[in-house]
Amino acid sequence: MRTQCAPQKTAVITGGAGGLGLALDAGLRQAGWSTVLIDLPGPSLEALPAVKGRRVFGCDLTDASAMSRLCAQIRDDRGSIDLVIYNAGITWIGACADLSPEAHRRVFDINYFAATEMAQALLEDLRRAKGTHLAISSVAGFSPLLHRTAYAASKHALEGFFKSLRSEEKQYGVRVAIAAPSFVATNIGRPEAKSNGIARPGSATDGVDYMTPAEAAADILKGLQRGKNMIPVGRIAWLSWILNRLSPALFERLMERNISAGRAKRP
Repeated sequence: MRTQCAPQKTAVITGGAGGLGLALDAGLRQAGWSTVLIDLPGPSLEALPAVKGRRVFGCDLTDASAMSRLCAQIRDDRGSIDLVIYNAGITWIGACADLSPEAHRRVFDINYFAATEMAQALLEDLRRAKGTHLAISSVAGFSPLLHRTAYAASKHALEGFFKSLRSEEKQYGVRVAIAAPSFVATNIGRPEAKSNGIARPGSATDGVDYMTPAEAAADILKGLQRGKNMIPVGRIAWLSWILNRLSPALFERLMERNISAGRAKRP
């Protein structure tokens, strides 16, 4: 008698062309998933080798029409979408006095609106699959972070959206999880900062106790497998999560001291 194999599950990962996105891709494919990577068209995406079980698409997710067309294309190509990881993001580093309205809105366009609008576009797909939304937030999503006003605000908003979505989607058998890494060394030495303060994620040199993308991805996937709704990623994230809940004032003092010390060490 022939046994039927379970269909291969599909994960969609935004910001998939490097760093944490690629590490999550590797971990999921090793566990038997097929993956769909989405990132901005360009050299980083084009340089990705063709590998079994992975499709790659270029798209500016802040273009709502392009994003909607891409979701339809993935739906037609894959049939079932079981996990969506909202990982695309940028950072903004600098004093609030220097934050321009354009930079502020750009951070929200990518970190918040691109994720939330894609989540809306794929609601029915994940309901059919009884799948999972996984938002990649940050320690800055549940606590303050010096010289990151726009970034912290966008991640706080992201967490508010997905925590609220969790209550709505529970009735459909859909999970909503949030992962909050501390400092992940994805682009150290490659900030490519714009004049408005926007920079690549993971490029800051004032961070504390950096993790590698592979370490962060392993923690995230382990938390997901264990059914965790909130996944602080790494030692610093766990300490921050606990301390910020017990004593926000003490967390703030320690955060200011450590980040200021990191900035002082910058070349």
